[in-house]
Amino acid sequence: MKISCVFAVVATLFTSATLAGSNQNITIGLITKTDTNPFFLKMKEGAMLGATVHGVRLLTAAGKEDSDYPSQIIAIQSMVSAGATTLLITPSDAKAIVPALDEVRAKGVQVIALDSPTDPISAVDALFATDNYKAGELIGQYAQAAMPLTFPGQPLKIAMLDLSPGHLVGARRHNGFMKGLGLPAAGAETSELSATPEIVCSGYSEGAEKQGYEVMANCLKTHPDINLVYTVNEPAAAGAYKALQEAGKQKNALILSVDGGCAGVNYVREGKIAATAQQYPLTMAAMGVDAAVAYARHGKKVSGYVDTGVTLIADKPMQGLPSKDTQAGLDACFGAK
Repeated sequence: MKISCVFAVVATLFTSATLAGSNQNITIGLITKTDTNPFFLKMKEGAMLGATVHGVRLLTAAGKEDSDYPSQIIAIQSMVSAGATTLLITPSDAKAIVPALDEVRAKGVQVIALDSPTDPISAVDALFATDNYKAGELIGQYAQAAMPLTFPGQPLKIAMLDLSPGHLVGARRHNGFMKGLGLPAAGAETSELSATPEIVCSGYSEGAEKQGYEVMANCLKTHPDINLVYTVNEPAAAGAYKALQEAGKQKNALILSVDGGCAGVNYVREGKIAATAQQYPLTMAAMGVDAAVAYARHGKKVSGYVDTGVTLIADKPMQGLPSKDTQAGLDACFGAK
C-alpha cells in the first residue's frame, strides 16, 4: 500500500471533537484496528464517554482491516502533530508499529496499548487489556466439562479458527483454550500455536465472519465429524455456525468463543455458541482516557499491565466452573452501562 493511499484512508477515518470543560486544552488520540468490529466500536464509545466526562479533545482513527498497520503509523504521526499528549492504541501489528511509537515516546508522548500488546511490551508505557490466555482457558474448561455430557463417548475432533499468523492475542486465546481443555499447550508468552492430534483442522479467520465461514466450510469437507469448534472471536463464530448450519451439522458440534459482545451473548442465548469469555473494551478505553488526563495535568505516566477482567458467559453452567448467564452478559456486554 502506498503512503498516499494510506493517508487517504486515515484522512477519511480521522475525526476530532473539541469538548468544553476545564481540560479543553488536553488532546488524546485513540487508534483502533477497524471501525467495523463491534469490539472496537465499543472501545471508541468508551473513549468518547471519557472525553465527554473530562471535557477533553479526542482524536480517533482506524484502519480498513485488522492488519492495516500502515494507517496506524500515519495516525500516530498525525495525532502527535495535532497536539496529542497520550495515544491509546490497539496495535494491528505488534512489531511493525514499534519504531513509530519509539519516535513519539522520545518526544514525551504517553502511549497506552488497549487489548493487544506490542512486541516488545516495553514499546508502550502501559497495557490495559483482558488476560487473553485466561479467556481461552475459561472456554477450554467449559468445553472439557461439556463435551462428555453433550457427545458422550465421542473422541475430540477439533476445528481451530484462529486469528492470524504470529498474533500474540490470538496465540494466547488458542493456547489457553488447549490448556483449559486439558491438552498440551504452550504458555502465554509465545505467539506459536500449539497443536495436538485432537485438532483435525485449523485456519486463520482474521476475526471476521466471512473468513470464519470459509475456514469452517473447508474443514467440514475433509472432516465432517468435527464436534468441537474453537473460534478466536464471535464474528468468526457466526461464520462457523453458518457453515455448520448449511451442512446440516449445527447440532453436531459445540462452538466456543471469546469477546462477550452483545451479539455474541445473544448467540449463546440462541444456542449457536455454547459459551463465550466476556471482555470489556469500553472499560479499557475509559481507563485509558483517565490516565491520559492525569498525565496531561500532573505529568505522571502509568506503567505496567492492568487486567480489565474476563467472565465466562453460559446458560448451561458446568459444575465447579464459575460463570454468569446471558442476562448478566447482556447487562455488561463490552462494558455497557
